[in-house]
Amino acid sequence: MRLTTKGRYAVTAMLDLALHAHNGPTSLSDISQRQEISLSYLEQLFARLRRAGLVNSVRGPGGGYLLSQPAEEISVSKVIDAVNESVDATRCQGLSDCQQGDTCLTHHLWCELSVQIRHFFDEMTLAQLMLRPDVIRIASRQKQRAEAGILASSP
Repeated sequence: MRLTTKGRYAVTAMLDLALHAHNGPTSLSDISQRQEISLSYLEQLFARLRRAGLVNSVRGPGGGYLLSQPAEEISVSKVIDAVNESVDATRCQGLSDCQQGDTCLTHHLWCELSVQIRHFFDEMTLAQLMLRPDVIRIASRQKQRAEAGILASSP
């Protein structure tokens, strides 16, 4: 499967943005710190997400990014597509030339798996992810760590 770091990080960052939407614009540096994703990598991802119309940028003090649509309307597939990621499980990128130009024995199996993965990502929204107990627990832990870091660095 070819879902690389780019796709995983884009979904993670968008979920972080959705989880913090009630606080107004979220800075990429905050996402970078919470999710341990490099700031420069996030800048590249968010340029693509903005071009795809999934986020809006807010300039100035207190600026950052906001979801451009409700979390209920943003599927994982939309995020993955926005960063030009693939969920193709075939070795041949679906071209049917896996075995010296011919279709391999298991080509159709991997094609069907790709369809199932795509369907799963189409049906899963950021809002659904936000309600998952594991996501809630991890977001709470990240918030506590961030607060502890802020308190520890205060004079």
